[in-house]
Amino acid sequence: MGFPLTLALLLIAAPLDPTDLFEVEMEGKTVAVLDRGDFTLPFSGVSLVDVNRLESLVEKLEKLCYRKPVNATVSDSGGIVPEQKGRKLDRGAFLSQVYAYYYGAGAKGINIPYQVIYPKVDRGLLKQVQKKMIGQYTTYFNSGNRNRSHNIMLASKAIHNYVLLPGEIFSFNKVVGKRTREKGYLQAPVIVRGELSEGIGGGICQVSSTLFNAVDKAGLHILQRYAHSRHVAYVPPGRDATVSWDGPDFVFQNKYAYPILIKAGSFHGQMYVSIHSFQELEYDPREVPSVQEQVPEEELVYPLLTEQAAP
Repeated sequence: MGFPLTLALLLIAAPLDPTDLFEVEMEGKTVAVLDRGDFTLPFSGVSLVDVNRLESLVEKLEKLCYRKPVNATVSDSGGIVPEQKGRKLDRGAFLSQVYAYYYGAGAKGINIPYQVIYPKVDRGLLKQVQKKMIGQYTTYFNSGNRNRSHNIMLASKAIHNYVLLPGEIFSFNKVVGKRTREKGYLQAPVIVRGELSEGIGGGICQVSSTLFNAVDKAGLHILQRYAHSRHVAYVPPGRDATVSWDGPDFVFQNKYAYPILIKAGSFHGQMYVSIHSFQELEYDPREVPSVQEQVPEEELVYPLLTEQAAP
């Protein structure tokens, strides 16, 4: 016996009262009102739920009640900011009560049932994952080049305090997101010689290159890395990782049995990235050449050429 036929038999056994309404409440406020007639298929002799219309309502309620979980983070002062649980609509519980109401056996109202969404990183994990530094790298830039320095700061913040669980994959483009003016990135006419510009100024590739060297030093698994067409001065030859939203990406995987934490920042002409994990982690460090502490040579990039790598 199919499900629709079973519901139809239930309906015959308990005739519907089309004047009854079903109120959906969230946090003390009515957010939806269901009328049997509005959610009934136009068949003669028997009433069945219009599943498509009910699904449309469920999708709207899912958007309305969804709350994204927030990971625990490290504050600027070094303290741990607690995590926050998220929530989503409990579809099964909600639909069960709607069907009970529709076929005359349930209540005429409901407080939206939720399922808790737990954050990926809680205070306990964050406390442990900071205990051992397994990789670190520093590069240098001209702090007087304000727009480029600003872009470095923004991209650094995007990867700062990012936790990668065992087996997880990190994509620079996915984590940092599209570099746009709406996100605060600036167009700069001056970039480091040889660096790729995405049309909103230089600096992004210095962040990805610094990250690459710290990650490589920590012995993590590099999955995807592209070099500039010519040497860039902020890292040794062959040690850069060019990125572009519509092009190259820098991707690596946490091959270890413990989570890792990325810390990143920029200040006074220095860009740094450090990789951390649990004290118990036994890792496979690699030898990575360091960079000289000097401001890299810069060049003027004309607006029509900012989408291309420097020749």
